[in-house]
Amino acid sequence: MTPEKAPYDVLIVGGTLIDGTGAPPRRADLAVKDGRVAAIASDLGVSGGPVADLVIDASGLAVAPGFVDLHSHADFSVLDALDAEGCLRQGVTTLVTGNCGLSPFPAEHGPLRDLDRFAAAVDAARPAVNLAPLVGHGALRAAVMGQERRPAEPAELDRMRELLAEAAGQGAFGLSTGLIYAPGSFAGTGEVVALAAEAARHGLLYATHMRDEGDRLVEAVEEALGTARASGVRLQISHLKAMGPANHGKVAEALAMIDAAVAEGADVACDVYPYTASSTTLTSRLPGWALEGGTPALLERLADPEARERMLAELRPAVGRTFLPEGVVIASLPPGPYADRAGDSIADLARDGGVEPAVVVLDVLAAHQAQVMIVNHAMAERDVDAVLRHPSSAVASDGWVLRAPGDGHPHPRNFGTFARALGHYARERAVVPQAEAIRKMTSLPASRAGLTDRGTVAAGQIADLAVFDPAAVADLATYADPWRYAEGMRHVLVSGVPALQDGRLTGARPGRTLRRAS
Repeated sequence: MTPEKAPYDVLIVGGTLIDGTGAPPRRADLAVKDGRVAAIASDLGVSGGPVADLVIDASGLAVAPGFVDLHSHADFSVLDALDAEGCLRQGVTTLVTGNCGLSPFPAEHGPLRDLDRFAAAVDAARPAVNLAPLVGHGALRAAVMGQERRPAEPAELDRMRELLAEAAGQGAFGLSTGLIYAPGSFAGTGEVVALAAEAARHGLLYATHMRDEGDRLVEAVEEALGTARASGVRLQISHLKAMGPANHGKVAEALAMIDAAVAEGADVACDVYPYTASSTTLTSRLPGWALEGGTPALLERLADPEARERMLAELRPAVGRTFLPEGVVIASLPPGPYADRAGDSIADLARDGGVEPAVVVLDVLAAHQAQVMIVNHAMAERDVDAVLRHPSSAVASDGWVLRAPGDGHPHPRNFGTFARALGHYARERAVVPQAEAIRKMTSLPASRAGLTDRGTVAAGQIADLAVFDPAAVADLATYADPWRYAEGMRHVLVSGVPALQDGRLTGARPGRTLRRAS
């Protein structure tokens, strides 16, 4: 006699459903079949026969959509950390990659030179979480014109449009710019508008790390909004913030500008990470001309006394304003004379060496092939609160480290962003209500990226689900001790498959590269 088959693959019973829409929590059971939510009701667990192959008791726990990280750089790290434990322990099931103008594709050569090849490599490796890729403007520009600091010729701009259209046809979700990073910083507004118009033609999102987040923050917001108006593209302002004490409070004006643009009919939103420090490259402190030609050319300039003096002359005025030496902490760097100083600030190194901070910046870059990552403490808590409260802001990590432990001294946001928003900002400080915090991690970022079948818990939606203890969820990673996973996440399902169960990795890796339907 054939055993009776359970009608569902997974049944989650006894939990409090927070469905991602911002609606109040409610008591509900949840059934999963063939990777999708099959039913939601108050009594699914009552049955005379086998109800599901796996029954999860969620009594005392919250059940939410899997979190969508709208701003990640995991496309450069996922193949080395396929279990993505740092994501799963925060409830993150989908990472939107290719941000800040940086993506592995397009490239002139190499195994990942277009989205199809990148996706094939990721899918063959079978990650635990999903990736939803954007294509980076910096990658487009580098593929067409290298690291040259000049306007694109018409034929070069046409070729960038072609590569963007190709990525859109292969399923990219959007275009990103990093207008503070070379080579994206070498582009004028006209180039950006032309590419944004191409993105709009294909229905893509345009996400921008703006040209300035300090003294010229307002002007940078004006440029981003002007690009949206001129191109008709949907605009996402990445990790909105104001850097440096002289600029604290400017996010209020930036948010007002976003509101005004929306009132005029523009489709504009932003995202935020719940920390008062950023993380970036130390080369981002340098003037644009110093970065022309890429790393080899920069290293030559660092060794040239005349070019070095010119860099110092342009770096010194920022000291104490947008460049705070005591707040710029070395996160990671390759072998060299400062290799043991990860976790120390530029001010620490300057005191120890008896030199000015601007000189230390150039010395460290020259000694470590200009491959130096930093954590930059220069933001105000009240600004973070203001952006987090804004209805259009999504929570995002801007992270790329997916597994602990590792080398260096990374930003704690890699392991704590989503747990911190739920614990520190929603539960402890009540900056936003719990259901609103979850909306900012689920339906809001999913809708911005164009992930129509994720981000909410509803019948027919993909069963990416996070089950957690709302009283215990918390970030444990700190600036002093960053290699710590978040706590409080009990179960995480990706496409209906448990990747985290009873607080432990299952070994299942059900993630894949998502593609936007063209």
